[in-house]
Amino acid sequence: MIQTISPITSLQNVAPGIWVMNIKAPEIASKTNAGQFINIKVSDYSLPLLRRPFSIYHVVGDEIKIIFNVVGIGTTILSQKKIGDTLDIIGPLGNPFKIIDDYETALIVGGGMGVAALPILTSAIKGISKKIVTYLGARTSIQLISHYLENLYTATDDGSAGYNGTVVDLLRSHLLKNKFAKPKMFACGPPAMLNSISALTKEFNIPCEISLESVMACGVGICQGCPVELINNEKKYALVCKDGPVFDVGTIRMLMNG
Repeated sequence: MIQTISPITSLQNVAPGIWVMNIKAPEIASKTNAGQFINIKVSDYSLPLLRRPFSIYHVVGDEIKIIFNVVGIGTTILSQKKIGDTLDIIGPLGNPFKIIDDYETALIVGGGMGVAALPILTSAIKGISKKIVTYLGARTSIQLISHYLENLYTATDDGSAGYNGTVVDLLRSHLLKNKFAKPKMFACGPPAMLNSISALTKEFNIPCEISLESVMACGVGICQGCPVELINNEKKYALVCKDGPVFDVGTIRMLMNG
């Protein structure tokens, strides 16, 4: 874990309310693996008090990218930053995806801002020469952010792009029609989507890792504020920030809100 004061090198509004930020952080960039995150102090003042966690969207050279949706005071402040402003960052945090594993086809699934974990994951899996098929869902076409993704199929709730329905329904239709060579699934998205992914992986007997979204106060396991219930484990709970955010879907009790 590294703490740095790092400059913003780029800030782009890529869709309504959605921003991509580049941060020059060579030490963090060199140690980041797919699925990890950073914790950012978005303001020099006491409001907001807590750091904000952001999945590492991609690494390009000595820069890390994050993508975020403006939903509250922290992300609002972040969206108003200027190139050259510095951020107090801690990272890389959390456990990454297990990309070195016994599979031939990576089925990468993202819903909404779950896309934040996918570009760096795609790059890592490409680096070990596995086949990739990607499924991305959003409410509407303008919220589909598909940069850096490979072999992409899309779904929108309103039918404005791709499949008319959820990304899980799209994926299920493909699993019924296609025989993927020794698949493993990697997924990130809101709780409702991950609940459906959990059921789908059991139905088709596909191994799967998911990246959980959670409110994190400290990001390093001190505050105990992001528990997830474990299944068939001596420990009753794990922490999303310290033990995750990536989990084997069969080891946790899925969230029921959503």
